[in-house]
Amino acid sequence: MCGIVCAFELKQKSEDLRLQVLKMSKKIRHRGPDWSGIYSDEKAILAHERLAIVDPASGKQPLFSDDKQLILAANGEIYNHRELRSQFPSYQFQTESDCEVILALYKEKGTDFVEELNGIFGFAIYDVETDEYFIARDHMGIIPLYIGWDENGTFFVASELKALEGVCTKIELFPPGHYMKNGELVQWYQRDWEAYKAVKDNQTEIAEVRQALEDAVHRQLMSDVPYGVLLSGGLDSSITSAIAKKYAERRIEANDKEQAWWPQLHSFSVGLESSPDLAAARKVADHIGTVHHEIKFTIQEGLDAIRDVIYNLETYDITTIRASTPMYLMARVIKSMGIKMVLSGEGADELFGGYLYFHKAPNAKEFHDETVRKLNKLHMYDCLRANKSLSAWGIEGRVPFLDKEFIDVAMRINPKDKMINGEPFDSRSRQAMEKWILRKAFEDLLPESVAWRQKEQFSDGVGYSWIDTLKVLVEKEVTDDQMENAKYKFPLQTPTNKEEFYYRSIFAEHFPSDAAALCVPQEASVACSTQIALEWDETFKNMNDPSGRAVAKVHDDAYAKV
Repeated sequence: MCGIVCAFELKQKSEDLRLQVLKMSKKIRHRGPDWSGIYSDEKAILAHERLAIVDPASGKQPLFSDDKQLILAANGEIYNHRELRSQFPSYQFQTESDCEVILALYKEKGTDFVEELNGIFGFAIYDVETDEYFIARDHMGIIPLYIGWDENGTFFVASELKALEGVCTKIELFPPGHYMKNGELVQWYQRDWEAYKAVKDNQTEIAEVRQALEDAVHRQLMSDVPYGVLLSGGLDSSITSAIAKKYAERRIEANDKEQAWWPQLHSFSVGLESSPDLAAARKVADHIGTVHHEIKFTIQEGLDAIRDVIYNLETYDITTIRASTPMYLMARVIKSMGIKMVLSGEGADELFGGYLYFHKAPNAKEFHDETVRKLNKLHMYDCLRANKSLSAWGIEGRVPFLDKEFIDVAMRINPKDKMINGEPFDSRSRQAMEKWILRKAFEDLLPESVAWRQKEQFSDGVGYSWIDTLKVLVEKEVTDDQMENAKYKFPLQTPTNKEEFYYRSIFAEHFPSDAAALCVPQEASVACSTQIALEWDETFKNMNDPSGRAVAKVHDDAYAKV
């Protein structure tokens, strides 16, 4: 994980802007504490803060093409870089960096190459001869990316909002699955499976799902530094951890022909004392054989961290902050152990309809449409949480469920086979739980009690009293009068409850501009989840709590039918 800050279409003297870009880049140095680099000329500036994961010795950035015409500042990982390099036998690669292949692809193919990348990325290329720039973000928005303009019209690109705050008068999210060339935005990531009619008659193959996810985890173990796995004890992280353990003894960068430099796989869980996640994670770790670390925090430590969490996460979304706080605390401990990369389980709930309100989906089409909608919003919530909670301490998070190739397999599954209590397609069982296909595909790798464990929201699983205490805190800190007049203090995206008001107030201390406030999604997490759910069942009408317990009745009712 790295950080970039770039300036194009310069409207001021380059030497003055260079100093400014250096200051902006320093604000995101936590993303890349290993090295700082910068390129500047009269027309463009590209700064880079490096976290060295692949080729730590020679892969510092910005990177140059073999003819020095193209300059690249990239944040991310290209998992299929070795296969891509094989297309260019005559290209003179300067390093072993996985990102250098981007330069060869752009030089040879222009803008058409992005679809060939399997990875997570946000990058900028500058062409010295033509004075053209090219910016791209990965398919799901796993890597954050922002753009902005200052009062003079200079155009900036940055990995985090904080680099642009106070400099830019206009700031926007760079959309996932898009690229921009010289100001023109183009959507490069488009899939047929977004339409229900494209998948409604497909045959579901559980073996194909398993193989595709194992391939994704294997690809994403590419690393020249120590790595680990986040293990909550829930289904998703348990599966990715079990698969990682299967491949951890061999070095992926050597095509599995060498022993891994750090063959012992370390796993990490976080929670309050006696939390559900800690107990479940320990059971999985013992079962699969990882070196396991339980990271326990107190409620007061969580409360003390919230201000820092909001600064690093750059959001005031309730669910994101609730879930990010334990993850942020865990990341600090992981960093202290020398781990620089971890696998995490984000994305499975969106792909397979794992959220508990999917129990009430009335038909396969609405089920599928909601999974597509959730995926399209993921960059503003779970991707943001996983990336920024970890990068705050210089750790890279990788998400195998959101691997581009695995998404294609998962989203082309016939939606009726994902539905809870749907029609059985395997005579041995009936789909009585969310994510039945995943559970069935990997039940042999996990303890039975984990393979068939009820879903917990991450913020609930670390300990129920964490959420309960936050509710008490905000009730005390935010008065009824403040809520009544919230529209005057926050006329843009006015908070709708006390917890959101509390987080928004802290956010405004860090990011006072309207431009920054507008970069936080206008749909709060609760609204995202309940908008469709309300149409599915009246049970959700009184749901004003985004934790998993808010849909307890829905969940219990659904299981009562089985």
